[in-house]
Order: sequence, then structure tokens, then C-alpha cells
Amino acid sequence: MITPIIHRVLTREDLARLVAEIGRVDQAEARAAEEAVQAGEVDAVLDSPAALEAVRGRGGAPAAVPLTILWYVPVRAALRARGVSDVELADYAATVPVVFASWRAVRTVARGETGIGVWWRYVASLPDGTVAQAEGAADVAALALWWAGCFPEWVRRRAAGRGMVRAYVTFAGQALALAARILAARGPVASLCARAADEAETLHAALAEARRDYLGRDIHSAERRLERFLSRLGPGSATPPPLN
Repeated sequence: MITPIIHRVLTREDLARLVAEIGRVDQAEARAAEEAVQAGEVDAVLDSPAALEAVRGRGGAPAAVPLTILWYVPVRAALRARGVSDVELADYAATVPVVFASWRAVRTVARGETGIGVWWRYVASLPDGTVAQAEGAADVAALALWWAGCFPEWVRRRAAGRGMVRAYVTFAGQALALAARILAARGPVASLCARAADEAETLHAALAEARRDYLGRDIHSAERRLERFLSRLGPGSATPPPLN
């Protein structure tokens, strides 16, 4: 079952690389970040505007930081901009693209098959009301969020119609809610699933916003870099692509 891993796997070396990237933008901010890391205030560094600017690569190529930080910092910022301050939810949302960074991981969920109907049949095939069914539901929910948030063009092409991205997000919320109900006796895990279900659209929006710097056609061309830079100057810079 996919659960938040970002904070668990962060190392001193990872944070040192982030501080170094901050220093490429602003030396004073880098010194402040280093002091915060030494004081154990890791979240203050990860949440800082300086970290976000550094990770985004100033409109160019992404910063030379681990994949965990590369996703967590912009996803966390996007969620906070939408009023979601839950650190664990940000960790969960950023964990999704980190886990599915390899096709091997994608193929382990629901026997490697894709589609809402296929996913529901997979969940239904698992023993009813069991932990196995809950974990299966949570995993296909994460996969649906990943496809809809990181590869919406693929979802639209495969479905040959509008509305499928929204359908994927709705499915993710429903599958997470099912996992939460089954796991009710397990406390924290059930709570995470329930909160993720309630915020499924916001999690999708955060992933969709973060992926603009990393994924998509000609993402590192001069034109696309300029578009990203200009989008951050306007009032609509935190507005996600519409669900369609």
C-alpha cells in the first residue's frame, strides 16, 4: 500500500543538496536554511519560498536535488496555496509520483492494467472487507491520481473523450474512501485515506501544477521555460489546469 515516504527517506545529504541549490539563488537564504536544518526545523526549509524557487530551477531545468524533494516542495506549496496545510497529505501526494517513477512499480498495481472499470473489478476480486482489499483500493486510487495529475493528456487520448480526467479523480476519492472504511480500526492509516479522499481534487490540482516543470511535450524548450516563468508573475500562477 502506498503511504507517505518523503519525510522518512530524507537524509542530511538530501537537505544539503537543497541548501546548495538555494545558495545558487540567494546566499543569505541558504545560510538561513542551513541554520534551520541544523536546528531540526526541516519543514520550515521545505516550506520556504526560497526552496520552491530553487527546486523549480528558475524556469529552466529542475534543480539537482533528489526526486523526493523535487516533487515534495512544489506539491506542498500548491496545497498550501489552496488552503490545505496537512503535511502528511502533501507527503502522500508527492510520494505518488516518486513511487510510480518506474514502470515496474506501475505494473505491480492491479496486475498492470489501467482504467476505471478494470480497477473496480480488481478491487472487487479481492476478499471483501479485508485489509488486502483496502490496500488494493488505496493503490489503484494512487495510480488514478498519478495518471490524472501527471499525464492528463494520456488519459484524455486513451478515453477518446472529455471528462475522463475528472472521472479518474472521482474514482480515486471513492477508492480511498472505501479503503478508509475498511481500515477504520487501524487508526492513522484510515485517517490518511479518509483525508485524501476528501481532498482528492486538491491533490490532483497540486500534482497537475507541480508536473508543469517536469513532464509534458517540449517541457525544457526555451518557449515553455518562458511560459512557466511568466505564469509565476501573474495572479493566476497558482491556478491548476481545468479538469476535463
